[in-house]
Formats: sequence, structure tokens, C-alpha cells
Amino acid sequence: MGLDNAATKPHERLAAALDADMTAVNELIRERMASEHAPRIPEVSAHLVDAGGKRLRPMLTLASAKMCGYEGPFHIHLAATVEFIHTATLLHDDVVDESGQRRGRPTANLLWDNKSSVLVGDYLFARSFQLMVETGNLRVLDILSNASATIAEGEVLQLTAASDLGTDEEIYLKVVRGKTAALFSAAMEVGGVIAGQSDDVVKALFAYGDALGISFQIVDDLLDYRGNTQATGKNVGDDFREHKLTLPVIKAVAKADTTERDFWHRTIAKGDQRDGDLEEALRLMDSHGTLDATRADAVAWADKAKASLSVIEQSELKDMLLDLADYVVARVR
Repeated sequence: MGLDNAATKPHERLAAALDADMTAVNELIRERMASEHAPRIPEVSAHLVDAGGKRLRPMLTLASAKMCGYEGPFHIHLAATVEFIHTATLLHDDVVDESGQRRGRPTANLLWDNKSSVLVGDYLFARSFQLMVETGNLRVLDILSNASATIAEGEVLQLTAASDLGTDEEIYLKVVRGKTAALFSAAMEVGGVIAGQSDDVVKALFAYGDALGISFQIVDDLLDYRGNTQATGKNVGDDFREHKLTLPVIKAVAKADTTERDFWHRTIAKGDQRDGDLEEALRLMDSHGTLDATRADAVAWADKAKASLSVIEQSELKDMLLDLADYVVARVR
């Protein structure tokens, strides 16, 4: 299931609690998406920003800052920064992956072209750095610039790891920490830093974001095989058809006999896929229990996320973040 369709919706409760701040974030995003000389920039970026994303990452920054007692203006800048970095990476990802659909709508590269997607992504990255500099906090700049580099590093690592049957769970985790968890952890961390919290609290916020991001990505990879197309905006088996070696397949390859390994080599490593191959891949994963094992990993990371907040004082926002960790896993059965 997508984040819309479960029985309880902590991300919506979070959005309601942060409504005034999110309105300010959205206004700042629209203001900074503007371009006097290149109208295509707001056209392309608005297509993605307006596509109904949950704004989960900027909400993490706002929640973190407010949970830590911050009363200044700069959590708005940081939340907008996080969303700009995320949007820029999506624009670039869709070009790299040759994607045709994002959040249930045609991708920007499909509606415009690859050049526009890449260049507008670059523009949003530049805007994000302008926003973070305005906070005047060098540590915040260090965290978010490091996260940006880590995201890029994770994407490059994925290029070489995605179709290599030698990719193990350790390499997979490095990719996930780069491309997904780095921004979750930075989004949480900067909220504590801007609020002037102690190192112990800031480390706890980082750990929550890191574990939540890993759980989130594992569930996303699992939804590719167990998801509902209407809810996810993706077709079941898209990762398989794109020859991506995600955690369910990595676990299946690790348990494969010679014949099964030949199958994975042909379909993933060589990309030679035929009618019935997706069904066979699902059968092999079921026979080895790798989909259930993958979900168990996601649950374990969600539990780590919750445990990391033990040093944070009790509050309504903390309860929402704890519920969010459970909810991320509840998206898939």
C-alpha cells in the first residue's frame, strides 16, 4: 500500500500538527522555484512538486526542530532545502532510470525532455544551497552538503551494483543509506542542530532518520513485488523488468541452487527476460521465503528507529514519529 491507504495515517496527523509551518514551507518553495529568465524551471519543478507527494522529508525537519523546542524561523528554510534536494534527485533519477511514471503521473523527462530534467534538477540543488546558507549555521551546511554528496555517491554505486549478482546485503545497505536514508537522517539531524540540542540528542535524531530511511526503502523494494499498482503508482515487477537487484532478489540469489542462479543470471545480470519470467521470479522468492525475510528486515529497522528516540523527551510529535516508523512497515503485508 502507498502512504495514502492504510487504516491509520500518522503522516497525515503529522501534516495536521505542522500545518502552519508546512504552508510557510510551500510558500518558500514556490518563491524559490521562480526564475525570471527561464520559465521552464518553475514549469518542470511545479509538475513534480504539485504531484501529491507527502512532503515526508521536510515534515521530519519541522517535527525534529519543534520537538526540540526551536522557536526561530530557519526550520522553514531547512525543510524547503530538504524538499529541493529530494525533488532534484527525483528529476535526475527519472532520467537515469528512463522512467515514464512518477507519483502516478508522467515524469518530467517524458513531458519535456532529459535535458530539462537534468538542468532543472541542477537549479534546485543550487537553490537548496542558497537556502541552507541563509540559516547562517555552518554545521547545518556541513550536514546537508554531506548528505547531498552521499546521495550522489549512492546513486553511482547503484549503477554498478544493480545488475551484479555479486551484490550482497552489505552493498545493498550502502546503496540504500546513500540514495534514501542520507536525506532522512539529515532532515532529522538539522532540526536538532538548529534548535541547539546536545550531541546525544542530535545523534538520536540522526539514528532515527537513518533507520527510518532504510526501512522505508526496503518496503519500497518489497512493494515492487507485493504492491498494489493503484496505490503505489508503479507496476508490479518494474524493478525486475529494469534488472534491478533489490533485497528480495539478493536474498533469493543467496539461497539459489545452480539452476536458479542461472535464471537470475539470465534475467538480471544479462537482462534477457521472457514471458513468464516475472512469475518464475516470484515463485522462487516465495519458495525461499525471501519476501517475508525482507519484510522482517524492514520491521527490524523500524524498531531501531523507534528505539533511537528513547533519549528524546515525551511529546505528541515524538508519538507521531514512533507511529510513523510502524506505519512505514504497515504499507506492505
